[in-house]
Amino acid sequence: MKTRAAVAFAARKPLEIVEIDLDGPRAGEVLVEIRDRTSGG
Repeated sequence: MKTRAAVAFAARKPLEIVEIDLDGPRAGEVLVEIRDRTSGG
């Protein structure tokens, strides 16, 4: 699945928001989605 994440590519540099590919949840894991309702997301 594709998702956005804040990633540190180097120490002491700002985080970058990038799109990454993640595997789905495995046995015994859950997927949690957090949305910001104040911004219409």
